[in-house]
Amino acid sequence: MSAVAEIYEDAQGPAVPAVPAVPAVPFADPLGNPFLRTRFALPARPATFLRRQRLVDHLDQALGTPLTLLNGAAGAGKTLLAADWADRRRPAVAWLTVEVGDRRPGVFWAYVVQALRACGALPPGPVGFPAAASLADGRLLAVLAAELNDRGRPVVLVLDEFDRMTAEVAEQLEFVLHHAGRGLHLVLVTRTEPLLPLHRYRAAGELTEIRAAELAFTPEEAVALLELHGLSLPVHAARALVDRTRGWAAGLRLSALAARTSGDPEAYLKEFEADRSTIADFLLAEVLNGQTEERQDLLLRVSVLERFCPDLADALTGRADAEPLLVELHHANAFVEHLGRSWYRLHPLFGEILRAHLRVRLPGLEPELHRRAARWLRRSGFLPETLAHGAAAGDWDFTAGALVDDLAIGQLFTGLRSEDLTRLFSRMGPEAGSPATDLVRAARDLARCDVDRGAARLRHAEERLAFEASEPSPGMVPDQAAAQLSCALLEALAARLTGSSPRAEKAARAADELRREVPAQLLAEHPELSALLLTHVGSARLWAGRFEEARAALTLVAGTPGGDSTLLPREESMGHLALLDYLNGWLGRAERKALAAVSETERLDLSQPSGSGLGRLVLAAVAVDRHELDRAQALLDETVRLPSGARDPVPAAGRALATARLLLVRGRTRAAVEAADPVVSAAVASPWAAGHEALVASAVHLAEGRPDEAAEMLQGVSGDQPTCAVEAAAIQLAAGRPKAAMDLLDSIHTRSGTGPAVTVRAALVRAQAAERAGDTATARRLVAQALLDARRERLRRPFLDAGPWIGPLLATAPLRELAAGWLTPGPPRRGERPGPEPPPSLPVAVELSGREREVLGRLARMRSTEEIAADLYVSVNTVKTHLKSVYRKLAVNRRNDAVRRARDLGLL
Repeated sequence: MSAVAEIYEDAQGPAVPAVPAVPAVPFADPLGNPFLRTRFALPARPATFLRRQRLVDHLDQALGTPLTLLNGAAGAGKTLLAADWADRRRPAVAWLTVEVGDRRPGVFWAYVVQALRACGALPPGPVGFPAAASLADGRLLAVLAAELNDRGRPVVLVLDEFDRMTAEVAEQLEFVLHHAGRGLHLVLVTRTEPLLPLHRYRAAGELTEIRAAELAFTPEEAVALLELHGLSLPVHAARALVDRTRGWAAGLRLSALAARTSGDPEAYLKEFEADRSTIADFLLAEVLNGQTEERQDLLLRVSVLERFCPDLADALTGRADAEPLLVELHHANAFVEHLGRSWYRLHPLFGEILRAHLRVRLPGLEPELHRRAARWLRRSGFLPETLAHGAAAGDWDFTAGALVDDLAIGQLFTGLRSEDLTRLFSRMGPEAGSPATDLVRAARDLARCDVDRGAARLRHAEERLAFEASEPSPGMVPDQAAAQLSCALLEALAARLTGSSPRAEKAARAADELRREVPAQLLAEHPELSALLLTHVGSARLWAGRFEEARAALTLVAGTPGGDSTLLPREESMGHLALLDYLNGWLGRAERKALAAVSETERLDLSQPSGSGLGRLVLAAVAVDRHELDRAQALLDETVRLPSGARDPVPAAGRALATARLLLVRGRTRAAVEAADPVVSAAVASPWAAGHEALVASAVHLAEGRPDEAAEMLQGVSGDQPTCAVEAAAIQLAAGRPKAAMDLLDSIHTRSGTGPAVTVRAALVRAQAAERAGDTATARRLVAQALLDARRERLRRPFLDAGPWIGPLLATAPLRELAAGWLTPGPPRRGERPGPEPPPSLPVAVELSGREREVLGRLARMRSTEEIAADLYVSVNTVKTHLKSVYRKLAVNRRNDAVRRARDLGLL
């Protein structure tokens, strides 16, 4: 007879005469009820159960510690995981499913002993159980602990649903666990924190914890689980489902069961309405209905929030008890997730269901909850959430006022949130009539380049602000300085869109004055405001031909510290600086700045450029000058299409310039003339844009045999625009007017900003004039100088456009060597026949990011987009974004071409 059996008999004797013993009844607990054998049996696993080896391995490793905690919400898969693991253990594991009646210590310990006997951990003996007094003096617990401690091999005891236990039983269990030593390994499966001194076990390294984050299914596990339900889902779709369910086991299983009856399971799993599914029934029954009235009210009200803290929750409930309630709900694994620093959020599916339940139980309350949340968030400085809840409440005057007062109207134009804000305010109806709403509407119109409507709304907002400033109504007037500074920003944008440099300068001066009235901290929080202002001013100066002043403003923006809030102005300023370099004849500099502008959005992994695409337009123009026509066309095709009607003048002129030059080279003269007109409603004509348009028209007249008309078109071109002047001089010379050509060249302002594209063309014009005059030596010297300058920039077009006169010169020995390999074919190798001229090489060394190289390498191995995504653990959309970037950088449009070009460049 074991020591535990002996103490049973002792408990019936005179050791505790004041408390009568419970008579021993075979297969009965201390209350005389028969033992329920189902509580000792391992729960059955369904046919669709998925064994997750990583969790099984973790439980195996946990045997080195005396205590394992499986803690998760209802439906997290705790019980099935523990049962699957226990079923594989040898020797057998003692299993006990705890019930509410076990809160009586005597009943609980009777079942524990019976569970240990059922698995063979304790020998058979009397089945009765001692009276409660025996537990009180610790005799049974001490003997049980001692007997377990004496075992050579530890006993594994799993207590499922331990959250039903009382503090008294937990204290007794901790006593046994402590004194059993290595003879007992305890596994607690629970929804709540067990009432044990976990901190002691944790500090001693004697606790293994498997909690919600580890219990959550991974996308790959979700795919396997769905396959067991007869569903085939790609990893990217499974990832979206896992994100929505947070990997919650019951949610995945219930979704899978419902999807099997759908005609399109993948679409169902992507779009199913949680509040109309069996998931809702599960969560309402297992989580919500078991809460107190106060907890239920709290959960329903905070369901309108993405995240919340106790103070914000109190603002929605009108009470002051949120803090303890949220702590209790989190500890109870009631689908309330703790984010740290007293912030919480609801499980996404639970939140969806609670919002639907809120509309039924408290109809009409949801807008008021959003309104309360918006005001609390505004006072606390959380602008993005303020705007979201203000919009959800339909309070547009408040929402637009918050945006303007925070000096954040520039975020409608730039940063990662610009699209979200545009979408948010697109729901604003005509009933909103505050000055702030007029400013937001003006900003939206100007962002679409609708200058007339935007300017009219801006005037209206300014008039309203002036009127309300003179007759203030408490609580109605927005912060005047912030609102007026927003007006100045929009004024500068309107001036840029109309090409009015004086108007842009006036707006900038007004902004400088207003900055003094705005808190410095607020300005520091919104660097996009100054960056946008300088970009607008710089663009207007560039349009007006004030290149050096434009460069000064734009350089300040390009040097702004990186951050998503200044994304658009940095990208646009670098694109404008690239155009300035191109117009001054510096192709290499222009290319480097244009690539920097293009890569600015790629650095933040944006699938679409956020600006006007000016960087790509400059790259296209450079490619034309280098006679890389296919690359130029590919870049033009990629460029974001500018909206029809009113346009931003500088990018529109940049597109006209690059497109017309490409069409001219390809001999499409009529199309080139049409493309050369940027079609912008600018208040002032741009000298350089007009000059390039005139050059195209003149070149067409000359090509079609009208030299007089060609010369007439060049009357407005002067030396103030060097790139235009040298090309105009070439046309004048070709039209038989050498004096006019030389006069134009002599009028060019020689300055440090004039680059090789100007000097090369000028040298070739003078060389042609010298050749016609019979001065071959001077012509040869000038062509040699041009070749030296052009080779560094890989500038080919001027030589290809020069005409037949240059061919004999390039065939002479010294010039042939200067042109060989980049302008003309190099000398043939020994025994090799001269072949056709090879196509031009890429203009720059292609620079791919690490992830782009990984994608390209897998592309070369004939992997599909889905296979690459699965291999790199990213979404298919992300792979497509990387592929698009690779195609652009390699100037190709297809997979095979990308692999071939990459091999040619040594990238593979």
